[in-house]
Amino acid sequence: MKYMHADTNLPADNQYPKLVRDKIPEIVESQGKKAKIKVLTDDNEYLEALLSKLIEEANELALAETEENQAEELADVMEVIESILILKRLSLNDIAQVQEQKREKRGGFKERLLMDSKP
Repeated sequence: MKYMHADTNLPADNQYPKLVRDKIPEIVESQGKKAKIKVLTDDNEYLEALLSKLIEEANELALAETEENQAEELADVMEVIESILILKRLSLNDIAQVQEQKREKRGGFKERLLMDSKP
């Protein structure tokens, strides 16, 4: 699938400061604007920013209305997850093993079960 930026129905007012992709300052400056940037050298501060970004991207995914936009937002979620894995020195295989253990113990989501009330 070819990447095409799709509009979302999110409010135009994003929260700042926020983590942005590496080329965003360059893109902003190519539009004649100035981006104020801080490089996060502290791992804890970077992780906090990544987790905030993950929530932002998950919210955008929840609001995505088209398949193309859903794919774009899923790609953003995966980009953040991969960055967290790198920071934590984990691999996708490490996470897949934990995922399989949890699936064996508690199941997955294939049966699409929705619990109506707290037991």
